[in-house]
Formats: sequence, C-alpha cells, structure tokens
Amino acid sequence: MIKRCCAIFVSAMLLFGCALAEVPHHSPEDYPRVDGSTATLPLSYALMQQVCGVSGEEAKIAITHTKTTQSFYALADGAADLLLVYAPEASALEYAKDQGVELLMQPITRDALVFLVNADNPVTSLSQEEAVGIYAGEITNWSEVGGEDRPIVAYQRVEDSGSQVMMRAQVMKDVEMMDAPTELRPSEMGELIDCVASYKNTANAIGYSVYYYAHNMYAQDGVRLLAIDGVSPSNETIASGEYPYCQDVYAVIRADEPEDSPARILFNYLQTEEGRDLIEAAGYVRLAEE
Repeated sequence: MIKRCCAIFVSAMLLFGCALAEVPHHSPEDYPRVDGSTATLPLSYALMQQVCGVSGEEAKIAITHTKTTQSFYALADGAADLLLVYAPEASALEYAKDQGVELLMQPITRDALVFLVNADNPVTSLSQEEAVGIYAGEITNWSEVGGEDRPIVAYQRVEDSGSQVMMRAQVMKDVEMMDAPTELRPSEMGELIDCVASYKNTANAIGYSVYYYAHNMYAQDGVRLLAIDGVSPSNETIASGEYPYCQDVYAVIRADEPEDSPARILFNYLQTEEGRDLIEAAGYVRLAEE
C-alpha cells in the first residue's frame, strides 16, 4: 500500500547521529500503543525507532494505524494510548465526550489537502471557487476551468476518512458536496491516486489527498498536484499558510494519562525542539516554537 516509506525512514534516521539531550528511551515492551492516520505512519515508525532503538522493519511490524476517525474511538475505548492524527469526524469527538473521556490535542505538524489530476491534464491551477464548483457539481467540464473539452470525473473519499473531513471543512465549508457513486469513492488514499493516474488513460479525473501522503508516501509519475489560486503546495507554503487548505496534525492523549506514563512522555517530547527535529527529519512541516 505504501510505496515510498523507505525514503522516509532514511530521512528520519539522519537524526539518529545527532546528540539529542531530551530523547526518551523505552523498551519495545513498554512502548505505548500508538494509533492514528495513514499519513502519520512514517512519523510513528521514526518515533519508535528513535525511542526504542529498533529497526525500521521492526517498527513497521509493531505499529498499526487504524486511520483517523477510528483511532479516536480506539483512544476513547482504551485500546490506544497515543494518537498521531489528523482532525476526525465530529462524531468521534462526541463519542469520547459521551464516554466521559477528556482529550488533550496538541498540534505537532501541519499538512494540507491537495488536488490531484492526471499528468496529461493541461490545467495547472484552480481557484478556490472553481474547486468548490467542481465538487458541488456546478462545474462539470474541464473547458470551464481553462482545460480541454472533457467531462470532469471527480473522485471523493469515504465519509470517515481524514481527507474527506478536511475536504468538507477546508474546501466546501457550508456548500453541499455532490453525491458520488461507490466506484468514485475509493476506501484507500493510494487507490484514489492510482485511479487519477490511470482513469481510462485520459486526463478526465480529479481527486484529493493530503500533501504528505501524495508527495512523500505515494508519489506517482502519472499524477500532478494542482496549485490553488496560483500557489503550489509545498512544505514552505504549508508552513507559512500561503497555501489555503492547511490543517494542523495532532498528538493526542487522554487527559487522565499519568504524568510519568510512556504515552504522556512521548506526547510532551513531540512538542520539544528535539521532537520537532524528528518530525522535520521525517519529512513533515516543522511548526515554529510558540
């Protein structure tokens, strides 16, 4: 499913040769149960490698992410200790509240929703209004946004996915998204990218994902990321907020997590300068210290 993780591991391991004064150390047996989003898996692997001294392959075997929304249910139910995660569906936060679980959510990096088209599509940028118009079903032909006379085939994600939550919150806001048939709602992010790259060998398709996944974890030669209002997504434009569809990514624990627990220690560590070094070395956007 994840084709480019090895490069992420190498990037993260560059950090290991540096002397980090505040790096926590735990045995694999004492390591907390870490869950989260698909696009934070490389960070989970790099964190376990650094804290436990295990190999990348050992970390891959030990760490499983159940995806954004489901991981919040796991944390509320006591099946996870620490999340590295995008914002979930509101229902997941409501579930935690109903269970009497208070959550601590701390931004640790930033990502963005990005739009993908086939590399043969001549369109290189959309306005925010055009992006909304396509997914509201009001713009149905590429010629309406400066492209060729081709119908637009607009892929979406399943409702509880992190990228679908971002799409509704960051792009559509109060505008209703058009309905999409099941075949245009891939359950996996990689599947959506594959569809955009190869849809009937034409340039009709458009879809969306999160930048880190599309750029670092599942980059495809047949896919191009669109600029929005002329601003291309990059670590720099996401860090500065110049690219419009940005959202924080969080470390999350239960508020009643003991101060000396491994989960609380890692939660705090990810907010330190050394933790930010690890996050940046793994290819994520570095947040400025507050």
